[in-house]
Amino acid sequence: MRNLAIIGSGPAGYTAAIYAARASLQPVLFTGRQAGGQLTTTTEVENFPGFPEGIQGPELMTRMEQQAARFGTEIRQGCEVTALKRVDGGFLLTVNDLYQGTTADEPYRAVIIATGASARYLGLPGEAEFFVDGPGRKHGLTACATCDGAFYKNVPVAVVGGGDTACEEAMFLTRFASQVFLIHRRDQLRASKVMVQRTLATAKISPVWNATLGGYHTDAKNKLEAVTLVDTVTKATRRLEVKGVFMAIGHQPNTGFLAGAGVRLDSDGYIDVEHGCQTGVPGLFAAGDVRDHHYRQAISAAGMGCMAALEAERYLAALG
Repeated sequence: MRNLAIIGSGPAGYTAAIYAARASLQPVLFTGRQAGGQLTTTTEVENFPGFPEGIQGPELMTRMEQQAARFGTEIRQGCEVTALKRVDGGFLLTVNDLYQGTTADEPYRAVIIATGASARYLGLPGEAEFFVDGPGRKHGLTACATCDGAFYKNVPVAVVGGGDTACEEAMFLTRFASQVFLIHRRDQLRASKVMVQRTLATAKISPVWNATLGGYHTDAKNKLEAVTLVDTVTKATRRLEVKGVFMAIGHQPNTGFLAGAGVRLDSDGYIDVEHGCQTGVPGLFAAGDVRDHHYRQAISAAGMGCMAALEAERYLAALG
């Protein structure tokens, strides 16, 4: 049985790994399907301390990974924890190696959960067909402008949402798209003041107020060609010609693998913590967006990763 497992590879996971490795806990970090977390889908990060000129999200996560590895963290790329259960003396993790195609159970004395959250979609009819590989799959719906924006050069696209993320996605897409429609269900954006000012001052961005999506329309090649807009006030509908839709309406915490682990979740599925990063299950700690739906910042996630590692160190020391 090894000392400490860290599930997740965002700012919380890597910061926890740095602190745990420096404390000689020999942590094992499982990156999951999206190594580096949400910051790998972000372009310029201007508010992380220590980078006065800003830094690209993927570069920041690469640096964190390198720092964690430098102190001795065992980083398991492409390994996803699909189940966690309590056993005598600790926890048993079911680990799926996506590269090797193997599954194994591994025991640990303590675990830090830093699995973050995943993008939400609207759940409209036919939406799932955009994400299923194979014949008949549709194209044109995503939640990552950084990943997919370059596929939409010189064509109109839409971003759904009204927060900071939606504004960031819309501004990034202006590098490629001919026009960006920012669709929001209210008559004003809920993003920070500076972000609203930047967004509305950008010539290529056209806000679509009091509207939501009612459906997707694809052409004969299963590529998106338009969406149905529904006016949230009058309920009237109209067609908007776009070649891509980028969803930015919030996130779902990645806690599904915790069923049966005894971890308390709030009404939105986020992990409830009792004190600091303690989940209420001895030896099980939570850090980052998987437990935080108020701040959701890289720096706050990193801070919680530090806290979780220190608490795990004290817990393991008490075990002797």
